[in-house]
Amino acid sequence: MQFSRCYELFGEDFKKIIKGKVLILGVGGVGGFALDCLYRTGVRDIVIVDYDRFEESNQNRQIGSEELGKSKVEVLAQRYKGIKKIEAKIDNNWAEGFDFDRFDVVIDAIDDLDAKVAIAKRCYPKLISSLGSARRLDPTQITTSSIWKTYNDPFAKKFRAKLKKADFKGDFLTVFSKELPKCKGLGSFVAVTGAFGLTLCAKTIERLRDEKK
Repeated sequence: MQFSRCYELFGEDFKKIIKGKVLILGVGGVGGFALDCLYRTGVRDIVIVDYDRFEESNQNRQIGSEELGKSKVEVLAQRYKGIKKIEAKIDNNWAEGFDFDRFDVVIDAIDDLDAKVAIAKRCYPKLISSLGSARRLDPTQITTSSIWKTYNDPFAKKFRAKLKKADFKGDFLTVFSKELPKCKGLGSFVAVTGAFGLTLCAKTIERLRDEKK
């Protein structure tokens, strides 16, 4: 049985997991691993949103990146049968016009800070947001907390500042690293970016298990 070991671990909660509705915004080095983890854990009602195509520089960290030049959502929708894809640029206008209501969990794995703010304003009670995963070496320093309690992450600091400027009063869970950045560019290591995605998945599964029957 495909999910026998999941059922053995989660018990009756597995019924909640397979009924979960998850939206993944961005399916790069972080979002792609979150998708893989959710799919292998039995979640099938998944919608992925991205606009990019795979490039050679993605191949150190992104699932599906051997398909150079092809749409990320197209490649992943073929690989993970049954999920739904939206090929769209995630910006303020898209976030403000999209219907988030039907989803149990929204995973934010994008880098555009203005879009992240717009998404948070629209759906923060169901949001789990990934922060800076580049420029780190140690996956054991990945942790989770409120956006307002993040530290050692320059990207998170900018995000908090933009949220305050937008007069955002809510709160949501984030995945971030306590490790200080190790380089100035966008150097990346799949042990870290992948672990970010797996942590997003784990927290999503936790949310689904906590859903009332």
